[in-house]
Amino acid sequence: MPRAPSPRRNGRKPRLAVFKLASCDGCQLTLLDCEDELLAIAGRVEVAYFPEASRAMRRGPYDIALVEGSVTTPHDAERILGIRKSAGILVSLGACATAGGIQALRNFADVGAYVSAVYATPEYVTTLAQSTPVAQHVRVDFELRGCPIAKDQLLELLTALLAGRRPALPTGSVCQECKRRGAVCVMVARGTPCLGPVTQAGCGALCPAFDRGCFGCFGPMESPNAASLGARWEALGVARADVARAFRTFNAGAPAFRAASEAYEREADR
Repeated sequence: MPRAPSPRRNGRKPRLAVFKLASCDGCQLTLLDCEDELLAIAGRVEVAYFPEASRAMRRGPYDIALVEGSVTTPHDAERILGIRKSAGILVSLGACATAGGIQALRNFADVGAYVSAVYATPEYVTTLAQSTPVAQHVRVDFELRGCPIAKDQLLELLTALLAGRRPALPTGSVCQECKRRGAVCVMVARGTPCLGPVTQAGCGALCPAFDRGCFGCFGPMESPNAASLGARWEALGVARADVARAFRTFNAGAPAFRAASEAYEREADR
């Protein structure tokens, strides 16, 4: 696996950079919310570039680069190439960087029509037709899912990289977290539509623990059966158009969720 250099090997701390593309800054704020843990990590690295938290703007190369946000403009597409070139390890953070984010809803529509409707002078707006994840443009070494990412997963990733080991990140579903938490299955017990069976673990089953269905914040799990879940939702009385919309939230651009939403959209139009 890619490895950050050990301070003991070369006499210096690994250089960390945090970049933002099209996003809401929520994943960067998760890093800042680590508080006490962040102080320990900051003591192990040199924070070379992190505009959200520091005025330091040191040029690369960087040992570890964390990238939040999706590629939505020609400038983004050019910039991510430069980030990849300067980074030893590149990590994409959150739903925007790993699946295009909520802004990937543009991928199902005419973005030119949106721009004309929103902006008084659309000719000054330069944008791409689609919002795409970082991995669609450059090689990504690790991904952290979520909207926003989970604090414990971020700490595990950084700790693992600094220790030179592979991070232990979940690939199973939210249902597994419900079992571990002792939460009652809202879909079986209450007939509440839930995306948990096809959504990657990471949130600690937050919504089901409060009798809410999962919204799919962490995107599709390793092997999701979205078609089967959609059929279960229909059996609960959910309209096909609403099933399609359920897959079009934070991770609308993730291939498994996009395919499911498009399939149900076609069926709803029949």
